[in-house]
Amino acid sequence: MDVTKTLIALAATTVLATSPVLAEPAMPDVHKLVTPAVMTEMRKSIETDIVRISIKAQNSRLDKLNQEQIDSLDKQWVAERESDDKPLIAATLSNPLSIYLTRIQGKSLGLYAEIFVMDQNGLNVGQSSITSDFWQGDEGKFQKTYNVSGDAVFIDEPEWDDEAKIWRGQVSFTVTDPASGSSIGAVTMELNLTELERRSSPGA
Repeated sequence: MDVTKTLIALAATTVLATSPVLAEPAMPDVHKLVTPAVMTEMRKSIETDIVRISIKAQNSRLDKLNQEQIDSLDKQWVAERESDDKPLIAATLSNPLSIYLTRIQGKSLGLYAEIFVMDQNGLNVGQSSITSDFWQGDEGKFQKTYNVSGDAVFIDEPEWDDEAKIWRGQVSFTVTDPASGSSIGAVTMELNLTELERRSSPGA
């Protein structure tokens, strides 16, 4: 009887280990999922007064920063992530724009995994959660949007989140001033592609 139970247990373990449910699902086609309707909905959340006013205020306040100063702020942010004292992080996460972005993420019911807005320097203005760094100016999310044109969109390659068991994908685009048409900053909205795929499926 003990041998039989052992064999059954081993068989069950083998089935669970090879079950497709536990396997990483195929990478979704992010370009098919991010339809014009999805982009319109994202822009609707970002092309608002609170976003534009916040970006312009920081652009004015940090207009004269040189690269050394930008690097210093970025290093401070990274250091604060590991420290109990977080003045820069706290000030950013508690500002009105960050509160607004956090609400947008919450109202999406799992569709948005992260949202952060950048100024003309590529520095964060507001964000829905703590990012790994403060300066995005050396990354594609800024260089392929703000540095390109007012209507530029950059869709990054999806990444598998093994902890949450979801595919994530970042969509970034330039933020403009509607009065002048000039670029004032950029935004990155990280999508839960697994949830977007579910919502896009027939009958969802």
